[in-house]
Amino acid sequence: MNFYPFKEVRNKKRIEFLMNQGPAQHIVVKNYQGENLRIAYHYTQAGHSEEPGLVWLPGLNSTMASTKVNSLQEWAAQTNRSMLRFDYSGHGESEGKFTDGTIGQWLEESLAILREVAQGPQILIGSSMGGWLVLLILRALVNEERLVQNLCPIAGVVLIAPAWDMTETLMWNEFSDEARNAIETQGFYERPSRYYDGPYTITRQLIEEGRLHLIRDDKFTPPCPVRIIHGIEDPDVPWRHANALTHTLLGENIMLSLIQDGGHRLSRPEDIEKILYTINDLYKTIAEGQKRRLKQEYI
Repeated sequence: MNFYPFKEVRNKKRIEFLMNQGPAQHIVVKNYQGENLRIAYHYTQAGHSEEPGLVWLPGLNSTMASTKVNSLQEWAAQTNRSMLRFDYSGHGESEGKFTDGTIGQWLEESLAILREVAQGPQILIGSSMGGWLVLLILRALVNEERLVQNLCPIAGVVLIAPAWDMTETLMWNEFSDEARNAIETQGFYERPSRYYDGPYTITRQLIEEGRLHLIRDDKFTPPCPVRIIHGIEDPDVPWRHANALTHTLLGENIMLSLIQDGGHRLSRPEDIEKILYTINDLYKTIAEGQKRRLKQEYI
């Protein structure tokens, strides 16, 4: 591929750039208990660029400081694109308890970040659970729900190993009887992690509230181009889960790219290169679409 060699991303400029980010900024979002939570974010604006910015929505128990997002942050700076990344409540630098989190709560926080911080059109990049949140935003836009009123324009979407409907399809339906019993009787299950960052505490609240946001076979046509990247060797979100999504999303501008030996995190140099290539190609698609619309306006 040789689009943007990873060694160029991991250079001295990256270190200098990331070191100059400074402390996180915050917005305040209420949780379901009515408590004010400070949600941490970093926003780097591009200089004199009319291109859409990038917004990173991380996965469950992941943060805005992961390998992928740090590489994307520096690539955005080198290519003069703005970049917005944040931590959900109970994650990273944001306030709150992980065990108080729900899909609805983290969706509200994502929308608040887009409303209060993002400027102009954006490309949303959702990783794992973040992919589900992005899909919920797209569906709400299509249905013109109040949830997404006054939201910044969404120019495109990249989904990385999207764990859509994960609380039901990938958790509850796959849990053992012992795990389900623990959730029903004590209110949580300590789910082991293969990434040495667990176990994850999966609460009954997370499972039950997640059922309010299931997409299932609710087909809809996204209002923007969608690119999906998935590893065939993903042990957490099977690639067929992403393939099924291509039957739920309608329209011609949906593309799924499979990485033959890719796992779930897709954080190897070759995986990151594929992600950057896909994002850059999406920028070209968006620009071409804008040119076509302008041409039609003059006809």
